[in-house]
Amino acid sequence: MTGPLVVLGDTLLDVDVEGEAERLCPDAPVPVVDVFAEQARPGGAGLAALLAARDGADVVLITAIGDDPDGHRLWGLLSEELDLVRLPLRGGTVRKTRVRASGQTLVRLDTGDGTARYAPSEAAAEAIARAGAVLVSDYGRGVAKMARELLCETDVPVVWDPHPRGEQPMPGCALLTPSEAEARMLCPSAYRGPDQAARRLVRELRARAVAVTTGARGAALALEGGPLTRVPPPVQAGGQDACGAGDRLAGAAALALRDGAGTADAVAIGVGEASRFVERGGAASVRRPIADLRSGAGDGCPRYPADPSQDHEQRLGDRPRTALEVAEFTRANGGRLIATGGCFDLLHAGHVSLLRRARALGDALVVCVNSDDSVRRLKGPDRPIVDVRDRVEVLRALGCVDAVLVFEEDTPARAIELLRPDVWVKGGDYEGEVLPESEVLARLSAEIVVLSTLPGRSTTNLIREIQ
Repeated sequence: MTGPLVVLGDTLLDVDVEGEAERLCPDAPVPVVDVFAEQARPGGAGLAALLAARDGADVVLITAIGDDPDGHRLWGLLSEELDLVRLPLRGGTVRKTRVRASGQTLVRLDTGDGTARYAPSEAAAEAIARAGAVLVSDYGRGVAKMARELLCETDVPVVWDPHPRGEQPMPGCALLTPSEAEARMLCPSAYRGPDQAARRLVRELRARAVAVTTGARGAALALEGGPLTRVPPPVQAGGQDACGAGDRLAGAAALALRDGAGTADAVAIGVGEASRFVERGGAASVRRPIADLRSGAGDGCPRYPADPSQDHEQRLGDRPRTALEVAEFTRANGGRLIATGGCFDLLHAGHVSLLRRARALGDALVVCVNSDDSVRRLKGPDRPIVDVRDRVEVLRALGCVDAVLVFEEDTPARAIELLRPDVWVKGGDYEGEVLPESEVLARLSAEIVVLSTLPGRSTTNLIREIQ
């Protein structure tokens, strides 16, 4: 039986803030990005491990994860899809945030200073002992320093993906996969291109093979005692988002070596998988399962039950369907739950703008909706114009809404208590006022975010125009 792929390395939190940029800031010559989505994923070793796991492989990730909100988020993104051996992290989780518009990265913001703190780990040693192959994914944050000790007695293929600020690969690796920029750093003098760099690194680092990756041109492969070959990509995806391509190549090559492929074949497989990965959109296309959550269909409106446990009776398959299931699933996966509330009578552009921006604040959005009786008590006997079933159906159809919960009371306080959101969103017309749900939000330590509303868009104005 083939052992698992063990990935040993530094995991980062990568966040893509997606939006549209159609105007310049009035006080500086920079684009204004109207944000409509935020997508989080593991980066570095975490991305390599996640992609290998999604290939159907048994994967163990040995990495350092911090005990902070970004670290908890990483744990949630990874723990359901692979086995984790967690090492301690000194400092804050490293987070790389790309601000993107129309598929183009405008700026990247790097935060966090975390480095792995060495601590003997029996779980890590046991994982290495069972491994069918090992990938060292070095991002210069300290985990690779433990590789020599952990791998000193292993006889399975070791693929080492180096980093300019990381560790020098240990001798005897089956394959090194530096990018061309990394090869330049590893050859500090007289760099003469990827072919010569691959040959030189085989000798100087005593590796069995080195594949210098060259983006859209594939890779230059040098084998110990063998010829130099060029490995072209089967798909031309130049000019697209190449973020994560190196992780994809290294992981796919390591899996191929584990399964008995020769080095040249393994590199060809890695180059092919990396080029197809870029063609599909690169790292930006890596989505977490929670992004597909939709509130459940059914004959009735989704109200919270007298006993919250009854909400689970509406589960369809293994995918969360109801508002309480979405909330539970989001928390279990380390996600950030956003909630908002209102009547949403005669849904208009102002509502949609608010909901899209609310969803961009986290990983799932639950909308709490006043029942018909609740609306009548608040707005008068002529409201709502649209009954609750239709209001719920329209909200469910919005791509930014993950679930809808109907509440009967005059305030959403009880609904908030059941959902326990991380963030409660209100429209700008509430700015400066004390919210009736403030007490329960304070008790839950939930953040209150007030988003501006679109001028002139309101249900009252819409009704007046119709009349």
